[in-house]
Amino acid sequence: MDLIKKESLEELLQPQAHVWNHIFYFINSMSLRCAIQLSILGIVHNHHQSITLSELATKLAFPKTKTACLFCLMCLLVHSGFFAIRKEGYVLTPSSRLLFKDNTMSMLPFLQSMLDPILVTPWHSMSALFQGNGLKAFELNKNFNEAMVSATRLGMSVVVTESKGVFEGLRSLVDVGGGIGIVANTIAETFPTMKCAVFDLPHVVTTLKVNENLIYIAIDMFESIPHADALLLKVIIVDMVVDGHKVKHKFTETQERTEKEWEMLFLESGFTHYKITPILGLRSLIEVYR
Repeated sequence: MDLIKKESLEELLQPQAHVWNHIFYFINSMSLRCAIQLSILGIVHNHHQSITLSELATKLAFPKTKTACLFCLMCLLVHSGFFAIRKEGYVLTPSSRLLFKDNTMSMLPFLQSMLDPILVTPWHSMSALFQGNGLKAFELNKNFNEAMVSATRLGMSVVVTESKGVFEGLRSLVDVGGGIGIVANTIAETFPTMKCAVFDLPHVVTTLKVNENLIYIAIDMFESIPHADALLLKVIIVDMVVDGHKVKHKFTETQERTEKEWEMLFLESGFTHYKITPILGLRSLIEVYR
């Protein structure tokens, strides 16, 4: 093989680094999952001050032979922004504080669910989707509802704060496929005069408690949806199959849409106008009116 010219080498290094970055990107997620499993965040929190590597290893009851491995793990987590260095020790960051279960905005259940091997494994067969073989159905464990709650709570806090006007004046609202009702409950608490209802399958809502302005109705949303001033849909997952105590979810054909494609869909469905408001990261609030 001919020697690569200096100019060509410099041009090659950046794309090579880009490829390497994608090859090993999973290490970030797995390192964070490891820290959760080892209770490292809790140990640092309970130390009440910056904790050194040796102190952390002692708290974890690791042998000295594992100190180098722990150092590498902590370097990754510092680089990822989940810990910071202060006074030669590790401290928590705002990101890591979102991973405590007692935090009302906790994202811990969502992290645990999304990084569970049950959900990660199907991605290894992603090419099968394009080859006509489909993806294997995978089981969603009991943490799924908790994961959806943690993923929803922060977003809804932003919605009812920054987009409060969307809900003002509404007398009734139905959350279609609303799960255990975290969205509707947030709205009901913020607007106590509004009558809210959550529609979902019986195994989801049958045991949930109602309150003065929030009720749960067990029904298939494809069969019937009652009249209300507003219907709310958030991350609807379809093709659910109840099998004993387990719920299976199979990927169905979905697509990402541009705003122009959304507009066409709304107008062709009989709506007259719409409004899209970015609220948090990649998520947006879409209002559609007749």
